[in-house]
Amino acid sequence: MQDYLFDEQCDKFPIAMAYVPWQRFDKMYDDLEKAYRAGTIFPELNKPFTGRRCV
Repeated sequence: MQDYLFDEQCDKFPIAMAYVPWQRFDKMYDDLEKAYRAGTIFPELNKPFTGRRCV
């Protein structure tokens, strides 16, 4: 099996299209420390990784 660099094979992969829905940000954390620990100031985006899927 021959080792290939990704750059050499990049032309052979199709271009992907991403879908990102519009989001409304209704709420913000009042406690900045809690927001810092969550990694976002928006509670709607706080989706902790549980090993399999977001909660």
